[in-house]
Amino acid sequence: MFRILPLVFLIAVCQSGFAQMWPEELQIVPEKTNYEKTSTHADVIRFLQNISATSKNISVFSMGRSLEGRDIPVAILANPMVATAAEAKASGKLIVYIQGNIHAGEVEGKEAAMLKIRNILAGENNPLFEKLIILFAPIYNSDSNDKMAYGRRPSQENSPPEVGIRENSQGLDLNRDGMKMEAIETNALFKVINEWDPMIFVDLHTTNGTWHAYDLTWAPSYQYAGEDITYNQTWDMLNDITDAIQKKHNLFFGPYGDYDLREGWPVKNFYTYNHHPRYLVNQFGLRNRLAILSEAFSHRPFEMRTKSTYYFVEEILGYAAEHSEEIKQVTKEAERLTLEGVRSNVKKGVRFKMVPSGGFDWLPSYDYKPETQADGTIEYKPTKDRINLPNVTYYAGFEATVESTVPAGYIIPRGMPEIAENLKKHGIKVTELTKTNTYTGEVFEIEKYETAQRKFEGHNMARATGKFKPAQKKFRKGDFVVDLAQPLGNLAFYLLEPESDDGLVTWNFFDKAVESQKEHNKPITYPVFKYYNTTK
Repeated sequence: MFRILPLVFLIAVCQSGFAQMWPEELQIVPEKTNYEKTSTHADVIRFLQNISATSKNISVFSMGRSLEGRDIPVAILANPMVATAAEAKASGKLIVYIQGNIHAGEVEGKEAAMLKIRNILAGENNPLFEKLIILFAPIYNSDSNDKMAYGRRPSQENSPPEVGIRENSQGLDLNRDGMKMEAIETNALFKVINEWDPMIFVDLHTTNGTWHAYDLTWAPSYQYAGEDITYNQTWDMLNDITDAIQKKHNLFFGPYGDYDLREGWPVKNFYTYNHHPRYLVNQFGLRNRLAILSEAFSHRPFEMRTKSTYYFVEEILGYAAEHSEEIKQVTKEAERLTLEGVRSNVKKGVRFKMVPSGGFDWLPSYDYKPETQADGTIEYKPTKDRINLPNVTYYAGFEATVESTVPAGYIIPRGMPEIAENLKKHGIKVTELTKTNTYTGEVFEIEKYETAQRKFEGHNMARATGKFKPAQKKFRKGDFVVDLAQPLGNLAFYLLEPESDDGLVTWNFFDKAVESQKEHNKPITYPVFKYYNTTK
């Protein structure tokens, strides 16, 4: 599944791109402060203004304003410059979107993005421009970036000492909002995504503290209800990039994961995060696009974390340029497979469990030593010794525990416009009936509807179980139709299936409809009809 590289722990050296002297107005805050401070929102805006004055190959627009009124800037890099998404698409070039600061305490992506913008624009005829148009959004969580305080990220060795907070001004984790779309920033982002349609999406993070010994870890959009072809392409891409970075920079990258010390030490398992498309990178697999999660290693110094992220972005762009035609063909084929699945009514998973996907002959890690506590329990404390953990199983596969048939489409009652609106914000095509039609398909009878006792992201998450039953129903003018024969058919399927583990049922969009039926002591029917054909 992934390549086993020889484990050699090396110290990376400064490369010429960072040693070069720049005028003060083009230096980022970490460079000016010996990596003791990170950039504020005003610093980022100032940098983008200053760099824009030096080149005709950059243009900056705001994807929207945050709750507190800050612009969320996006820099377009192109040669020749494009003014609109339509011009970008007409160019035939591959569009890449790179985002930092979704969690405002994880500042490395923000700084690395600005360094990369500066580096690309330093040469007017940068070869990347022949194949790519690049969108950089360095400070996505713009409000929370400036809510800086000491001790926010102790796993980053408090370096820099002051950073912002994870949630946005609405108290939402922007990397859990991909399906429900409640955050101002999420709505702004998907307007950009739907308009520009990047074929590669990159989200830059920093880990929360696991003491593996990689300089940076990565993950693709996980393979579950989307098409395998984009996942496989991304995995191959990441393996090639990992090899290149080790050779060029003596940095050691690998697949994302954590281990659980409750399993004892030395560990035998390494776990990725889950498959849910609430995480932005995962959602892009359902959108038939490539996406990459970047996680700098929190225990490296701030400067090294930033440089690791910078080099990763550099290699992603280089690979994208070199393989641009191949990537376009892969995404086109993924769309074809999506339409084919709708025509043939394939079954796809809607609930999944994590399973092993391969293993490491060794896993680079820091060693742990057991310490007996006063109550007799044992805690494991990390040391400064780096070791190889042999024969570690990697859990990064997802196996369906519940499957459902992909229909021709769905009918949403006209009295539920909020459901249609959510789909439209995702970019899914929704139409309205102009006259009465009869549809043959299935209704879902809910046998059990549970909501969690504890809130997550402001929601008591729901789960429906039951059975589909054949039915024929008449629908009238104003009812909403979602034809799945469209590029985002897999995403619509995952949002609308009643047993989906991250769909609109999960996020309480149907609670009122279910409760209303309960009150009348009737069998509970899921309001969305699943159709296979129509009789005009």
